[in-house]
Amino acid sequence: MQKYIFSVWRKVSEKFGYEEYNASPLELAEIYKEKSGDEIVNEQMFTFIDRGGREVALRPEMTPTLARMVAARRRALKFPLRWYSIPNLFRYERPQKGRRREHWQLNCDLLGVAGIEGDREMMSLAVAVMKEFGAKDEDFEIRINNADPNDFKDIAPNIVLDETLARGQAYYTGTVFELFDTNPDNNRSLCGGGRYDNLLELFDVEPVPAVGFGMGDITIRDFLETHKLPLTNR
Repeated sequence: MQKYIFSVWRKVSEKFGYEEYNASPLELAEIYKEKSGDEIVNEQMFTFIDRGGREVALRPEMTPTLARMVAARRRALKFPLRWYSIPNLFRYERPQKGRRREHWQLNCDLLGVAGIEGDREMMSLAVAVMKEFGAKDEDFEIRINNADPNDFKDIAPNIVLDETLARGQAYYTGTVFELFDTNPDNNRSLCGGGRYDNLLELFDVEPVPAVGFGMGDITIRDFLETHKLPLTNR
């Protein structure tokens, strides 16, 4: 099933013009302490001291790694930049339905496009992934904050304003959104993201407008099973 999920992720991402990248799962812990949020840093990170005396971490999320990579090549890259990755991520939390200490996640990021145009593209991509899995509009809803839902109505009829919605990471600067399963047996977030225009400042380089989202393989598997959707290529 995981092979099928990855194949859908790649197919839709590349259809939208996104290029795949990858990186080491090991990072300096400090890049998460700055922007990843208290819950991830204080409760969920796997950290240790390496032989050089540095505190390092198994990546709990991919966006700070992406920011580090873009910052290092800031002058050489041509924007807008459309990148996606399917990394394995690690979080020290209690295993339960929809949560594991290691999971794989689709990360899609658009850098160099400011404002609603980029937000719309990212949301359209997330919806297209769900539709490729066979989901119908009534199977999920898009919850959005810090933006007018009417600006996105043509992307889906199932979009709602949720003023309580706040992503846990500290780097979001504008629109945030999550896709939620509407089935009461699996009423949970399926993916989430938003705009993070200032994240590159962490690496002392000129900021770049950026927006992205992440979608985990465990939550998608549960969604497919709950809605009795295909678990392999049709």
